Amino acid sequence: MATIQPQLWVNGARTAVEFYTVAFGARVLHLVGDGEDVVAQLDVDGAVFWVGSADAAMGRADPVAAGGTTGRVLLVVDDPDGLHRRAVAAGARPSSPVAEEHGWRVGRVVDPFGHEWELGRPTGPAR
Repeated sequence: MATIQPQLWVNGARTAVEFYTVAFGARVLHLVGDGEDVVAQLDVDGAVFWVGSADAAMGRADPVAAGGTTGRVLLVVDDPDGLHRRAVAAGARPSSPVAEEHGWRVGRVVDPFGHEWELGRPTGPAR
């Protein structure tokens, strides 16, 4: 079995961990470091990802400082409407409302750290 566990780089990693806990209901699996300079492994109902500190000297770009990202994270959940509302209430900026799109119920938000998230679920059988 293989899994992918992306790591998101941000300025203010501990604050980001707190945001993802509130916005997505993430559970902290692992956390090391001090202050804002932490690395954490988070779990949202089995979807695991990491958060770490941005560091320009190491080529770890902060999306806010860079003016955007090179991709987005798709978080597949049972209730994209509810999670979209929860994320926005926690401080995410909605970039598209939840709607039916290409066989998915999906909406998009940009978190306070510049990362774009798609929150969705397939609406029909997989193709």
